[in-house]
Amino acid sequence: MGQRPPSLQLPSLTDTQQIVSLDDFSGKVVYLDFWASWCGPCRVSLPALNRIYAELQSQGLVVVAVNVDAETEDAQAFLARYPVDYEVLLDPEGNSPADFEILGMPTAFYIDRNGVVRGVHTGFRKNDEQKVRATLMELLNE
Repeated sequence: MGQRPPSLQLPSLTDTQQIVSLDDFSGKVVYLDFWASWCGPCRVSLPALNRIYAELQSQGLVVVAVNVDAETEDAQAFLARYPVDYEVLLDPEGNSPADFEILGMPTAFYIDRNGVVRGVHTGFRKNDEQKVRATLMELLNE
């Protein structure tokens, strides 16, 4: 925390030929979320993040979700049930969680407009939506 995150360049779920980097979102507040289809709390977090994204994207919020399933079909099946409007990246080799020192799913990073990690959110419960929204609004208002 208080530092720039590790470099992240991964293919997009919607176009696997497109490589997306965190640097692509310079100047934006980024909520970087790591998730997997086998993660129970992700069934709560992804719909909540989609609501937050819809509400705050016009203020400069970007939500980037990194899926770590070994099979892309597992991520696609999950998203068919829990659709999202934000960017989903694929990491089937699962290298990025180690780079970010993630211990469990979901884990998310709050990244400010200067590209600095300002906080980490681990796990997700129904009442976490308000807390995440409030933290993101603070970063957007800086």
